Amino acid sequence: MLLPGRDSGPGRPGTAPCLVYPARAVGTLWERRAEPGDGLARLLGRSRAGLLGRTSTPTTTTGLALQTGLSPGAVSQHLAVLRDAGLVTSHRYRREVYYRAGELGLALLGPSSQDGPG
Repeated sequence: MLLPGRDSGPGRPGTAPCLVYPARAVGTLWERRAEPGDGLARLLGRSRAGLLGRTSTPTTTTGLALQTGLSPGAVSQHLAVLRDAGLVTSHRYRREVYYRAGELGLALLGPSSQDGPG
């Protein structure tokens, strides 16, 4: 019989002989692998989650590019995916398109994002 565990010394009288081997990775069994709030970044990707978080108030592609350091083209592509998924909405005002998190996006961001600034 093979048993994971630690060696407790000689066998007890009346028990079947067994071979005890060390259990691997027991030390990391209960460790958390992700930080709290990191689930959204793991689900959407860090860039898209960051963009979604910045759309709790209406903002433009250019504004998001300046805030995040991403190129305007990359921001536009990420916002298109978020819009197609129903996480952000867009509306045009004159020559600019403003993006804002939709109901589903706000629900994913959590209650603190719906309180607004301040």
